[in-house]
Amino acid sequence: MRLHLTLPLGYRFIALVLWILLASWASVGSEQRAPPFEALTVEQLAERIPGKTFWLVNVHVPYEGELPSTDAFIPFDKITEYLDRLPSDLDAPIVLYCRSGRMSEIAATALVKLGYRNVSNLAGGMLAWEQAGNQLLYR
Repeated sequence: MRLHLTLPLGYRFIALVLWILLASWASVGSEQRAPPFEALTVEQLAERIPGKTFWLVNVHVPYEGELPSTDAFIPFDKITEYLDRLPSDLDAPIVLYCRSGRMSEIAATALVKLGYRNVSNLAGGMLAWEQAGNQLLYR
């Protein structure tokens, strides 16, 4: 014996609308979104260093060296606590880097959430910088 439940037309319409809303809501989180900042390659950053017009910030913890022309060292997990070490102009170009790129991605996301609009991240970090034949500096 098969039980067949029929709903009045009004309830069917409501059920359909709810199903569509639920399906669209579930798909929103599954989309891959681009990060809210630019990912620079080593080559792109190396081209920009001569005549530099941006802030270059090392966010790697612990300190393991730095790129030439680095302006500041701010631990990635303390970036929001040390905003006084960054330009107050939210449009100022800032490039963040760390050893592999992960810590600088976290710091870049935090700066974007705080309203900074011109944030970049060195993809691959200091590892990619060295792999491309560039040198790190040590204090």
